[in-house]
Amino acid sequence: MFIDTPPAASRAIAETVRFADLVIVPTRPSPHDLRAVGATVDIVEQFAKPLVFVVNSGTARARITSEAAVALSQHGTVAPVTIHHRVDFAASMIDGRTVMEHDPAGRSASEIGQLWEYLAQRLQKLRLQAGGDEAQAQQPAFGGALWRHAPAFGRRAVAS
Repeated sequence: MFIDTPPAASRAIAETVRFADLVIVPTRPSPHDLRAVGATVDIVEQFAKPLVFVVNSGTARARITSEAAVALSQHGTVAPVTIHHRVDFAASMIDGRTVMEHDPAGRSASEIGQLWEYLAQRLQKLRLQAGGDEAQAQQPAFGGALWRHAPAFGRRAVAS
């Protein structure tokens, strides 16, 4: 289960982190956004939870994007995939789709898929480290399939 929280330090955020297996912090590569993650890092450290930063809305080949990743790496793990700022993210939201549905072969969908793969692998390692069932740990995370094998990834579940 993923829980998307507002970008602020609060008691609700702390309670969410307390129950998290992995905390993912998407961060834009700007000084203001980088300063803002400090409170979240403090909460994550308080509960000794694993943390992964994701550089989000980066500009390709911009120095500030790579500098943000370096700065974040001083405080935790940075995902090896940068999610770049592209028009297809906004275009996909016009009719409520994700970039995976909007343009499955596009660069944005590829980045999201690579990030999904990385996070699935991190969760598998956490299961093994926690002494989870070896057979269960062998199964890919997120519903038994990694992103490239899961055609439903990126789609909202609709209750019937």
